[in-house]
Amino acid sequence: MSRVTMLQRRLHSAHRLWRQARVVARSLHAVRHPVLAQIVVTRRCNLSCAYCNEFDSHSVPVPTDELIRRVDALAALGTGMVDLSGGEPLLHPAVDAIIARIRTDDMLAGLLTNGYLLSRERIDALNRAGLDHLQISIDNARPDAVSKKSLSVLDAKLQLLARHATFAVNINSVLGGALQDPQAALLVAKRAVELGFSATVGLIHDAHGALIPLTPVQRAACDEIIRLARSPYSVSRQNRFQENLARGLPNAWHCRAGSRYLYVCEDGLVHWCSQQRGYPAIPLSAYSATDLDREFHTEKRCAPYCTVSCVHRVALVDQLRERPVETMSGVVSSTGDSAAAVRYTVRLLRWMFMDSRRRAFFRHAALRLLRVR
Repeated sequence: MSRVTMLQRRLHSAHRLWRQARVVARSLHAVRHPVLAQIVVTRRCNLSCAYCNEFDSHSVPVPTDELIRRVDALAALGTGMVDLSGGEPLLHPAVDAIIARIRTDDMLAGLLTNGYLLSRERIDALNRAGLDHLQISIDNARPDAVSKKSLSVLDAKLQLLARHATFAVNINSVLGGALQDPQAALLVAKRAVELGFSATVGLIHDAHGALIPLTPVQRAACDEIIRLARSPYSVSRQNRFQENLARGLPNAWHCRAGSRYLYVCEDGLVHWCSQQRGYPAIPLSAYSATDLDREFHTEKRCAPYCTVSCVHRVALVDQLRERPVETMSGVVSSTGDSAAAVRYTVRLLRWMFMDSRRRAFFRHAALRLLRVR
């Protein structure tokens, strides 16, 4: 990596962290806006993984003008982050322009890709567009009948990202179901950390987003992957929901899909998530504060065994707002060997924001600093 790229990466990282802090602060300050939305830009994919129910081989890309309108509609709802997904979003011919519009609308821009279409030129274009983060899910060490998203195929793409990307990169390895080799998932995660990326682990779900329990060997691999996180504050550490699911146990939580998290399909309809398409299925162009409020309070029958990690992690914001002591204690217990560092941070935050004598001052100061209204 050149010194120029290294400097750009550090500057972009600092700016991105400040903007992420703004999103969290706004979400704690006011509840009636989405934290994260995912937009399907094309349903077509260049692969056909056996376990995936989110693609086809023939759909045309959503027209760019329509996607721009959808991005603007999400901005009008107060959305903090927008991820482009598919299918394979890099098959859309104007993906760079859509990312640039997300940034123009003052939202964080993400991309969920299988990585096959990445090249030096494509990475440079994503840098110029202002991409904030990119995630690739890698399912195995070598291609098989279940998945072609393999480390042996994608390692050259990962090296390109390590050398040239100024945006954050997360590599998600997958456990469960027909993916039989848990050591492959661990190998993927270790390679991600070696290249300087963050690493997370996802659990295979059924056609409704619900749990397929892990074997003891798979659970051990899952635990080891989570421990690879370099920072005690990494999102991969906030995984208490996975601990229960890996053992076939339900989680007691309030899913905020349809309110704090929106999934916008290729037809422009808002759904709870990719695995619960059809609810509420209201056009984004007509989605309003009333819909956000209704879905914020709606109990989702699929929630106890849900494996959709982005929805769980978005829900942490409201758990922190509603039950700060309990939630912060859970964060400490999820950080393993790094618990001491997080414990001091939590103690400081409690001193600043939970004592009635100091809370108003520090709250006002934080909102001013982060320019949250």
